[in-house]
This record gives sequence, structure tokens and C-alpha cells, in this order.
Amino acid sequence: MGFSIQQIHELIRQGEGISTEFKSCRNKINRDVYETVCAFLNRHGGTILLGVQDDGAVQGIEQDAVTQIKKDFVTAINNPLKLTPPTYLSVDIVELDGKSLLHIYVPESSQVHRCYGRIYDRNEDGDLDITDHTTLVAHLYQRKQATFSENKVYPWIQAEDLRPELIEKCRRYVRINRDNHPWADMDDLQLLKSAQLYQENPVTRENGVTLAGVMLFAPDLLILKVCPAHRTDLILRKVNVDRYDDRDLVRTNLIESYDRILAFVQKHLPDPFYLEGIERRSLRDAIFREVASNILIHREYSSGVPARLIIEYGQVTTWNANRPHGFGVLNPDTFAPYPKNPVIGAFFREIDRADELGSGMRKMMMYGKKYGGADPQLIEGDVFRMIISVPEFSTKQEQTVDPAQVRVHDGVHDGVHDGVHDTRLTETMKKILVLLVEPKSTPQLLAELGYPRRTRNYEAAIKNLLDFELIGMTLPDTPRSKNQRYRQTEKGKSLMNRTS
Repeated sequence: MGFSIQQIHELIRQGEGISTEFKSCRNKINRDVYETVCAFLNRHGGTILLGVQDDGAVQGIEQDAVTQIKKDFVTAINNPLKLTPPTYLSVDIVELDGKSLLHIYVPESSQVHRCYGRIYDRNEDGDLDITDHTTLVAHLYQRKQATFSENKVYPWIQAEDLRPELIEKCRRYVRINRDNHPWADMDDLQLLKSAQLYQENPVTRENGVTLAGVMLFAPDLLILKVCPAHRTDLILRKVNVDRYDDRDLVRTNLIESYDRILAFVQKHLPDPFYLEGIERRSLRDAIFREVASNILIHREYSSGVPARLIIEYGQVTTWNANRPHGFGVLNPDTFAPYPKNPVIGAFFREIDRADELGSGMRKMMMYGKKYGGADPQLIEGDVFRMIISVPEFSTKQEQTVDPAQVRVHDGVHDGVHDGVHDTRLTETMKKILVLLVEPKSTPQLLAELGYPRRTRNYEAAIKNLLDFELIGMTLPDTPRSKNQRYRQTEKGKSLMNRTS
């Protein structure tokens, strides 16, 4: 996410390098700032600090010029006459030692960028103009094609093979926010080229629609021909935890996939009342808008691993294939966003289906605990996972709308009413609770339940009974001990007495 003051100090202490650049900037931006942006985009990304001299001395930006410089920078990098193709970058104002700096994080791009018509690459000595070095330019194009699968060109797929009504739908989206958006007056091929969805293969010199263009606009059969493993599996699993209570197998383009993910979430997750200032905000939609775009934008489409979103009791878990830049749980205070499919991401931002890189993730972290009671977990690896805590439907009326919701409060069981909720235990939970009149181990429980081995149904039942404090462990400090037994708690005994 954003950089802390301590991290900025550490960057300055380490000095300039292949991924760090200082620029002295008192009251205007020098042209070489954009050359560095271009070089970072073309290499492996990096950080630019405006207001710091080459030797690391913090000079700062004149206070009355900071806002204008930030505005000029954002305008320039979106101007194709200065930077081609244009890009989207996060720019933060930082106060350091009483002086104002601009911190710019530049991610690696999947495209080859030009600054004022010239191609720049990055090395230890700074920004290198490689425009006239044919071999270096060819290697740069080849590296981008190999690294970012979304750029793969399919010469046998042309603009007329895509869905024209879907392209027109996206034109309408961009007109909503900008009447004068350049895509509004382009034909389909021009729009695809402008969005980097139609490119030239740098080796064969053949032109065609890219993998990104196919995933966004192709008919379903063509998508599955190019990417046979493509699917997003949406599952509700609360009552029938061995299988599912509801399911939507989504094997269509990314634009309509996004809409179906949100529709599934809205169908099965509550949207509690929440005021932000004087306006009501849907925390559910704010969070899962980012979740949906993340599943689609940051997926590695060359992988055979399908994406999944599973709604369980109290949480939602997602999986999608990933090209990792680290492993383990991400720290939101130090995480630097990295675009996995920058072309798809940029297109989603244009049609208002995603926020600026990093800002959507910050929004999800900000609202996650308010919505579900715990911070979202983001776990980087060959498969990227998100775990989002969610509230449960809590009133009788809401449970009537969605009978798959399972909730237990203070001994409520099979229609027993405690003045607050009417809910049910699953059959497996009931059987386990009855069996635990005397403490029993997992092998004993499985044998008496008739299960040949542990199942997800069994695991979910034990977890829910522990969470509801209807059962407890005989060795709570060593939960994995081979001598572990489960027992009824006083709450569990009370429940059994009330329903016997």
C-alpha cells in the first residue's frame, strides 16, 4: 500500500539504484522525470522521490507548488504525446522533516513504453535511451511478451471475431464518465489498438487480438478454445458443506464474469446498514467490487488452475492462479501493489469496474473489519488467496429469504427460541453433540458417526460447535495432541436438556 515515513527515510539512506531515483524539484517537473517513469515501466518498476537531490539531501518542494506539480504529473503520464501508451500511477504527498515531497510508485508494465517517442530502459547508472539499439529493443519486446501472458498475440483472431455488442457496451460505460472519451468515436479496431488489445507479434510481425482482448470480448467458445481452463467457480457452502447449497460456474468473458460474481455475492451475503458521514454506504459492495476485479484482473491466464469464490459460514475465501512476487501473508502497511495483467487492469478502470492500482485494496482493508469484524487476509503464492470475514443474516425475516444460513445463539436448536433468533444445527452437529455426553476423540467420533475418515462435513461441524461454545477441548492448550478429546460444555448440556 502506501510507504511509511520510516520506509521513505530508508530509501533515501540506501541512495539511488536500479529501482530508486531522486529528483530535485522545487516548483516544476523536469522532463527527465518522465524518462525515468518510462524506464521503470519498461524494466522492473521502481520508486521516484521528487524533492530529494541526487546525494540524498532533502530539499523539498515549494509548498504552494506541490498540488499543481502533482496535477501536472498525473496529466502528463495520461498524455499520449508525452508517454505512449499512457499509464496510471499512484502519487502521494509526504511530509518529511518539515518539507514536502512527492512519492511516486511505478510498477513494471506489460507494455513497451515511449517517452516523447523514445524508448528508455533502466540500468544501475540510470535511464538509458535504447531507441536506436535494435537488438536491445527486440529483447525488451520479447521479455514483455514472455513475462506477461496477456500480451500473447493470436494472428488468427481479428476484430470481427469478437462480440461487437460487448465492445459497444463498453463505449457506453466510458461515455458515462467522460462525454469526450476518445473511444467514443473510434471503430472497433481502433478501440482495440488504443486499449493495447490488438498488437503486433515482435518476432513474426503478424497482427492480431491479444489474450487480453480475447478474455474481454471474445464469444465463449473462442475463449475456451484459447484458454480451455478458464472458469470462475462461485460456491455457497453452509448447510451441505460436503458439496454446496448454490453454485454458478462462470465460463464467459471477464466483463460479464464481473457482473455474475457481484450478483452471486449480493444474493448470498447481507448488506447491513452503515453510515459514512451522512450517506449510507454499502460495505458489502465496496469490498466485493474489489474482490471481483482482483480475481479477474490479477489471474494468471496461462495457468490451468481455475478461480474460486466460496461463501462459507462467517467468511468468503477466494483462490486464483498467480505469478507471485513474494510468498506468505501480505502486510498492508508495506505491501506495494504489482499489476499482474496491466492491460486488463487499465481497461477495467476505464469502464469503472476497478479502482486505481492500490486504492481498491486500501478500500477493502479499510472497510473489511467494519463489515465482518476482522481484517481481510491476502496470501501471496502460486495461488493467490483472500479470506474476507463477513457477517451473517441475523433476523427471522432474512433467514426466511435465505434458508441456507446457519446460526446458533445461546442454546437455540431446532426451533427453540431464545427471544432473538430462530436457527438450526446441521444433522452432523446434532449427532456429535449427542455423542459427547462422554468425552471422545476424533477416531471415536468418526467410528460412531460411520465415517471412514475425516471429511469437510465433520471438520466444519466440529469448528462450528467449538465456535458456538457448545463443545470444548479436554486439552485446549495443545489442540493437536493425540490425546485430545472433545466434551460438551455447560452451554451444550443446557441446550441438550432444553431440547430433550
